[in-house]
Amino acid sequence: MQAALAAKRVTSRQLVEQYLVRIATYDQRLHASITVNPRALQEADALDRERAQGKVRGPLHGIPVALKDNIHTANIRTTGGALAFADLLPPYDATLTKNLRDAGAIIIAKAQLTELANWVASGMPGNYNAVNGQGLNPWDARPDPRVGLDDGRAVMGTGGSSSGAGTNVSFWAGNVGTETSGSILSPSHANMLVGIKPTVGRISRYGVIPITADQDTPGPMTRTVADAAIMLGAMEGAAPDPNDAATKVCTPPANRDYTPFLKADALKGARIGIPRAFFYDTITSGGSSTPRGGLTAAQRTVMTEVIAVLTAQGATIVDPVVIPSISAKNADDNLLDWNPCSGLEQARGRDANCSVVLKYGMKRDFNIWVASLGSKAPLTSLTALRQWNIAHQRAGAIKYGQAQLDISDEIDVRLDRERYDADRRKDLRLTADQGIDAVMKNAQLDALLFPGVSSANIAARPGYPSITVPYALLPVTAPASQPFPAGFDPKPAPFGISFTAGACAEPKLIALAYAFEQATKKRQAPAGFP
Repeated sequence: MQAALAAKRVTSRQLVEQYLVRIATYDQRLHASITVNPRALQEADALDRERAQGKVRGPLHGIPVALKDNIHTANIRTTGGALAFADLLPPYDATLTKNLRDAGAIIIAKAQLTELANWVASGMPGNYNAVNGQGLNPWDARPDPRVGLDDGRAVMGTGGSSSGAGTNVSFWAGNVGTETSGSILSPSHANMLVGIKPTVGRISRYGVIPITADQDTPGPMTRTVADAAIMLGAMEGAAPDPNDAATKVCTPPANRDYTPFLKADALKGARIGIPRAFFYDTITSGGSSTPRGGLTAAQRTVMTEVIAVLTAQGATIVDPVVIPSISAKNADDNLLDWNPCSGLEQARGRDANCSVVLKYGMKRDFNIWVASLGSKAPLTSLTALRQWNIAHQRAGAIKYGQAQLDISDEIDVRLDRERYDADRRKDLRLTADQGIDAVMKNAQLDALLFPGVSSANIAARPGYPSITVPYALLPVTAPASQPFPAGFDPKPAPFGISFTAGACAEPKLIALAYAFEQATKKRQAPAGFP
């Protein structure tokens, strides 16, 4: 696009017009956007004038992108998908919004999400929110026909809470998602996109509706690794953000430019670890006597092919590598026995064997965020949100309840601090010290290779980066307990791979992902959206 703009083969206005036509033509089938920027054409005209005068702001000058609708835009409503915030115009732009605009991007729309990034109700379908309804996956954009699941939810999940559907069908050039544990990687994977989940702090979270500052991060979702690298650099600040202390963690590359790492031969000599236990093969460990994890036969075939590609490209495959916290026999040392608390069954008094980090962080950080809105805030606290939802239940505020908000609001941020600190230490011990850090050091690895986006949980808790790359389409089978009705044939679903490493490893991961993408070039567009 930049080449076409520079050569005057197209203008930014023409790009925006084409995207607006696609949104108008297809979005009633997908619900991929919540709000379209009513000033997108005027912004494109202004950027075209700047280009004509010889001014190019940056790598996204005149390029339309979308933001997940929990990222502040002061001139476009930011709803988080919650009815309580349906008319919220924040008093300030998110830092990443400012950075994108400084790089020349046009924010063409706010993208669909699971309400409040999937921290409202434990039974809520992915990509549903009260403002915009159910978002659907263009790979199979039909509602689920099965009894008990026939409430409008997607027959094929869109993955996580950040919709990549709009990028998938070219409503915009790329979109920004946010992840606490899987909501960049999963929707990218489900929509056959490239997604970069950065190190926590690489991209400022200021002006993003939170779940917990311990794990939250924005990141790019695009059709190619090159596009993701360009967007990541544009989103990153040149210096730490005084409004987000975590932005001191990683040093940006020169000129915040990740494109020098796009090397087709980057796999040559790279050491890639294969964490077989649980992620590839079933395992009995920790507190379970029943085997856990493993791949289906189709997934196993794909991963065998992937490893062969890596080998052919010159990588050294270390197979297997052992992640101590996955193979540990003692339940207290096993990550598979230590999940985030979720739902009313793990409310106060029933949460001894789960991590309170997410539910504690939501209470702490949501209240801080609401306070930052000042007089623009439609309510004053998490408690007030819950009360508002109950009062507006008949209007659809909490179709699936609000169990996640309930278990967060019962937290006392001061009195429960000791429990939170202990659980946070255990999270880091099992995912970093005895997890990714241990296996990377022991096997001297450049990265770990995970099937699909199965690294999301182990990488999210210490805030480590991952990148997912498309590879295949695989058959979908329903469990015996919930079969599809006769005559309904589910369409194949995207399946890819993820590279994961320790803190601030984005340059290395981008290089490996690009080399793999160039060696395979497996991404394709979904049918039905020409």
